[in-house]
Amino acid sequence: MSTDTSALRPWQVIIGGIFGLVLSIGLARFAYTPLLPVLQLQTGLNDASAGALAAINYAGYISGALAAAWIDDVRWRHRLYSMGLWMSLLTVAGMALSTWMPAWALWRYLGGLCGATGMLLGAGLVLGWLMRQGRRPELGLHFIGIGLGIVVSALGVWAVSHVWALWSSQWLAMAAIGVVFFVPAWAWRPPVPPSPVASSAADAPNKVSRRWMLTMAGSYFAAGWGFVISATFTVAIVEREPALAGQGALAWALVGLAAMPAVFLWDKLARRWGDTRALLLAFGLQTLSVILPALSGSLAAALGGAIGYGATFIGIVSLTLALVGRRAPQNPGKAMARLTLSYGAAQVIAPVVAGAMAQATGTFKGALWLTAGVMAAGMALLATLPDEEQG
Repeated sequence: MSTDTSALRPWQVIIGGIFGLVLSIGLARFAYTPLLPVLQLQTGLNDASAGALAAINYAGYISGALAAAWIDDVRWRHRLYSMGLWMSLLTVAGMALSTWMPAWALWRYLGGLCGATGMLLGAGLVLGWLMRQGRRPELGLHFIGIGLGIVVSALGVWAVSHVWALWSSQWLAMAAIGVVFFVPAWAWRPPVPPSPVASSAADAPNKVSRRWMLTMAGSYFAAGWGFVISATFTVAIVEREPALAGQGALAWALVGLAAMPAVFLWDKLARRWGDTRALLLAFGLQTLSVILPALSGSLAAALGGAIGYGATFIGIVSLTLALVGRRAPQNPGKAMARLTLSYGAAQVIAPVVAGAMAQATGTFKGALWLTAGVMAAGMALLATLPDEEQG
């Protein structure tokens, strides 16, 4: 699974990483969001089961994060990233093969694993390559793949739903769309990084204190909670409003469209204000975007919340992972994975809680208010980061 590094150019590595995110995050993880309404309508999947499937997907993600935090061998990290690319296609297609809940659970779990390979191993490989090339160690350009992946999943589902009405055909069509991104993502994978020299790794300064890591982990847990509620239920929340029926795909597309340019804005703000101040702003704005659809069932509130969510979650992820990656230059992907464990834990817990609340009350408003409270707590925790350790 080695990559011919001599034939690769910088733009190819960057584009390959972006397309890897489209495949492993946009499709393997996020195709579920715009396909959820038709899945529920045609198969009878209820809210609690939908939330459980989302939690299983995020359990797969946190399992992948655990593996990424444990594996030191850069060759294995590259192999697993490569495996995640083709497995992403299989997990999307596999959802169409059965209506058996355990089978769906398996595919969603594997889809979560694939998401971790793209998000953590892929980002670590790209960031490491940037630093070895003497380029600015930021992940804004790389993480444009998340926004693009959301747009692809939204527009892809919208397009295939006009051709195939059956839910299973739509899943297979999305897998076929994934092949378009798989080919360049596979051909332009980031090169296998050189193995770190033991002495240099030992001599590298420790830039991550225990207090810094625990504070970031706590705030990132809150970010994960806010992320997953909108990532899982945005389309369902919009479609539940009688006046907004049919607008779910538009809301989900706006999430991705807002995320794509936002990555550059957050990098610019972080350079001017510092990472922590930029993160605090992103937390505050995302909390407001969660509250909007809870306050009003109007189209403006739904679309405003979607745009706010897309523009802020990508900033939180990009700034946090780049910050911790820069503090662990010997193996940035491993440091990212360790921090992501808290993010992933929230993604397992939150969908189950939100799905149960929606099942019991018939509305997502209570879950949205709870999410806003969790986000506010994470923002307060982030504000306690020691001044001397802020980015």
